[in-house]
Amino acid sequence: MVSVSTFPPVRACLFDMDGLLIDTEDIYTDVVNIILKENNRPLMPWSIKAQLQGRPGPAATKLFMDWAQLPIPLSEYLARLSELHSASFPACAPLPGVPELLATLHAAASVAAPNETIEIALATSSASSTFKVKTAHLQDLFKFFALAQQVIGDDPRVAQGRGKPAPDIYLVALETINARRRGEGKDEIRPEECLVFEDSVTGVESGRRAGMRVVWVPHPGLLAELKGLEERVLAGAIGEANRDDGCVNEDLGTAGTVGDGGGELRGSLVAFDYARYGIIPAV
Repeated sequence: MVSVSTFPPVRACLFDMDGLLIDTEDIYTDVVNIILKENNRPLMPWSIKAQLQGRPGPAATKLFMDWAQLPIPLSEYLARLSELHSASFPACAPLPGVPELLATLHAAASVAAPNETIEIALATSSASSTFKVKTAHLQDLFKFFALAQQVIGDDPRVAQGRGKPAPDIYLVALETINARRRGEGKDEIRPEECLVFEDSVTGVESGRRAGMRVVWVPHPGLLAELKGLEERVLAGAIGEANRDDGCVNEDLGTAGTVGDGGGELRGSLVAFDYARYGIIPAV
């Protein structure tokens, strides 16, 4: 693990999507609670939602169904969930500071490579079907992500069972950048030169296990649920990768350590501190 004093300047920024770029987390909660109420079950608490955030659909669904004990079959639950998602997601919007951050990074350079712009990639657990529903009306936002540098939850480049909190999705996102750079005759960017933007605990752990620094921007409800554990989250040391949820647990990389400087907690992406990461915004 790179020590706090030797982190190099950032050359690539890798982004989660739900709850980080766009305001889908409350939609997810509202939709699930509709189904729970329809089936006379208690509403979903943050202690459960915190376990679902960031995970690929199958893993999150298993955790949810084990808790919810719905009196309907899985197929009926998934059909109702899809119906409600299709009706709700077209209303989602960018979260505060996101459009400005992406536009700035698109034209920014790194102290380490002042003649090159910052590289950008997307790494979301959202499956292709819901990804399209969420983003179709937000093309001005997602234009910053080259198609080949969008890695989604059911992307074949991420092996089954290796979604967040495993490091694979962020390593694959970095490889999409490096594959293009190799073709252009440019040097490869290293994991320690990457900055991951996340809202979930599993996502932070994924980024830290990939050897990258992480900016954590949690929902206020999640932050309240994890009061007192913030530094462990930032280190990727909560241990989500050890949960029995279908994740293949071999070769998970190494999480950080508390206080190593590899994570930053922010309330939003408004007024982002570029200088902290050796990023030079264009004038």
